[in-house]
Amino acid sequence: MLQPRIATPLRRKLVDVSSICFSYQTRTPRTIAKQISIRSFTSARRLYRPLPDLKPTSPKSSSTESTTPDPKDDDVFVPKPLGRPIGFRDPPRAGENTGTINVKKDYSGMTFKERNLSKRQDLVEKWGTNYFRDFKNIRKYRSGKTFMANPRIFKKEAAMYFPNLHGDTLAQKGADTTDVLKGMVSVVNVYSSQWGEAQAQTFTGKKVNVALHQLLAQSPHVVQMVDVNIEENSLKAWIIALFQWRLRRMKPREDWGKYFVVRKGVSAKIRETIGLLNGRVGYVYLVDQDCKIRWAGSGNAEGSEMDDLNRGVGKLVAEAT
Repeated sequence: MLQPRIATPLRRKLVDVSSICFSYQTRTPRTIAKQISIRSFTSARRLYRPLPDLKPTSPKSSSTESTTPDPKDDDVFVPKPLGRPIGFRDPPRAGENTGTINVKKDYSGMTFKERNLSKRQDLVEKWGTNYFRDFKNIRKYRSGKTFMANPRIFKKEAAMYFPNLHGDTLAQKGADTTDVLKGMVSVVNVYSSQWGEAQAQTFTGKKVNVALHQLLAQSPHVVQMVDVNIEENSLKAWIIALFQWRLRRMKPREDWGKYFVVRKGVSAKIRETIGLLNGRVGYVYLVDQDCKIRWAGSGNAEGSEMDDLNRGVGKLVAEAT
């Protein structure tokens, strides 16, 4: 059907809904986009909405409030002593956490309702047993200290297990920490950088903690020291492997199998369960003969933490002999 023509002067003067709708129907999307792009963005009065003033403050009060930290701010994170044992419920086994096999739970054979209930139960257990989920901003306080060490060792009945870590030692390739820790009282240094290693040395260094090394020398068949260097960066792991000869010269031959370089298998679950929240920080664990974590420390040793470690080692050695 032919559309009625409207005179040009009259069409310019008529501004109604029908003419607007008709004109937008006949325009192409390209024409509309061109007209929209012509509009200047700076023609808006304000580019953002200002934050509302919740409560009026005087110049004096505003200056004091700006210097007072918010208790909810991450900058005021304070590490707390361990309130309960940390670790895994199940004992470790050699061959676990190699980083090559992704183990997934099998839900086959279940109904839709049973599968959902099982997944829900797994989520509840995962979130409920995570002791360190509320720990925030561990990098800005006391050189990354995650938690304060427990003053006394955890009771054996309540203590939980140290996970199996798989890596290479100075003696062989493809070794498991469980084979080394089982049957011995072990002081385990865990770190991922030279800075973290220096922090662990504030607990267990020869020059700093002479009493601990005397215990190691007096009972070599009962207590030992194990180093776990977690290095997931391939280049840095290659550099460590290149200079293994230097590490061998620094350690006795009988201790070559107690220095681990772990490249894979340290999952987020492992880190959150035993408190390895900061890859730059050094950690120290006192593990008994059953691979249970009886004591743990992080960052630089403070206060009586080093003495607490020595008392724990002495008590476990006395129980084992």
